[in-house]
Amino acid sequence: MVFSVIHKTTYNYSNTVTYCHNLAILKPKTFVGQELLEYELEIEPKPTVFKENIDFFGNSVAHFSIEKQHKKLVVTATSKVKRSFEHQKNAVITEACKSITLEKALAKLKILSPEIIAAKQFILDSVFIKNISIKINEYAKVSFQKERSVFEATNELMQRIFKEFKFDAGFSTVTTPIDEVMEEKKGVCQDFAQVAIACIRSMGLPARYVSGYIETFPPPGKEKLFGTDASHAWFSVYIPDFGWVDFDPTNNQIPKNQHITVAYGRDYYDVPPLKGVIYGSGESTLEVAVDIRPFF
Repeated sequence: MVFSVIHKTTYNYSNTVTYCHNLAILKPKTFVGQELLEYELEIEPKPTVFKENIDFFGNSVAHFSIEKQHKKLVVTATSKVKRSFEHQKNAVITEACKSITLEKALAKLKILSPEIIAAKQFILDSVFIKNISIKINEYAKVSFQKERSVFEATNELMQRIFKEFKFDAGFSTVTTPIDEVMEEKKGVCQDFAQVAIACIRSMGLPARYVSGYIETFPPPGKEKLFGTDASHAWFSVYIPDFGWVDFDPTNNQIPKNQHITVAYGRDYYDVPPLKGVIYGSGESTLEVAVDIRPFF
């Protein structure tokens, strides 16, 4: 299945901005099961400086600076992405994968190889997931026992977050501590992903944050309006001898064709769609419009 994705970000400034420097992580990844067919990044005003690189986590990052006065910044990423979940490793969760218990996984993580070393960086503290509390560890222990399959335990953890946490777009911001989300049991997709990651790391297992998009559908009988989709987030757990497996606690499902992956990181801090600094004064407003549709 091929999807068209348009992600438009607009900043309006009350006073003139004389200089800005930004990072954009908006380019979908290519891997087995996902292929980026087309990509264009349009920036207005035109950047004075623009370059792209691959970051430490393998994500494509655009760096750009605007060195002239402006009161509005518009960044539009347009992509065409082919998804074929049946070709991904996630599509076939083998009995061998399901046989890896927590006890076996922790033992295998001690046998260092390039793959294990790369995965173990996702056990360490990160900017938004650090000093993991006893309460989060106790919540994780309900699902994770040493003789239980890591896959089954993670799947149950996903289901519990889906059932026990309330989606509340007005509760949190990008900097809301995960302990507060855990206490109130509400938030948005990035919060649910980060709570799950904290739970899994508290058990000594690697878990990473995944940013991207998910195809949404209008109410029955209604036409889908442009720009009503949004960025999405979920998480992956590393299972030794198998690899990374994705889980979406917001929707209680293993991501398939409707999920489009943009970037991997330790938490949201590593992979925001757009961040930067400006030289100017006054207030600003932010508008984000995302549109995802099957491309025929």
